[in-house]
Amino acid sequence: MTQRNTMITAAAASLMSLAMLSTPLVAQAAEKEKCFGIAKAGQNDCANLAGTHSCAGQSKVDDAKGEWKYVAAGTCKTMNGMSMEEAKVDTMMKKGDRMKKDDMMKKG
Repeated sequence: MTQRNTMITAAAASLMSLAMLSTPLVAQAAEKEKCFGIAKAGQNDCANLAGTHSCAGQSKVDDAKGEWKYVAAGTCKTMNGMSMEEAKVDTMMKKGDRMKKDDMMKKG
């Protein structure tokens, strides 16, 4: 019985240690947000909206609307950035403009 209690106590202590270690990471992640349109070429944090790449550091153009970086929560707008939804709408509007232009060119 004593050995069993010791094992349970050790397991509980391990779980509590893991919980204490992971809490700051969760809190830190919650304090960040994705900000689109502010990443310099080669300094994006991960995949872009267009799906042309899936890794950090692969953006080709400064401030591309589909590229993003993690920033402190609440600072994106002050950096002239956009949320993901705003970037998607902006990208769709540009595609719509291109489609109109292509249609006009086909009609002559």
